[in-house]
Amino acid sequence: MRVKISITLPKELLGKLDRVDKNRSALLERAARAYLLNLERQARDRRDIEMISRVVERLNRKAKDTLDYQQLP
Repeated sequence: MRVKISITLPKELLGKLDRVDKNRSALLERAARAYLLNLERQARDRRDIEMISRVVERLNRKAKDTLDYQQLP
């Protein structure tokens, strides 16, 4: 379902938008979806980094043990 809204934008921004796509609604919808997707990705990346940071010492120890084991005598 689509809902009609009204927004106020600076004239220069509106001009730039019109040069990209004459269909303002479609352009702004794509831009909003891309922005929201980017926010979701950033949140996921932050969660991943936090998770890795919690176990980094253990992962490093395991990697070192593996490398030590693989060394030839």
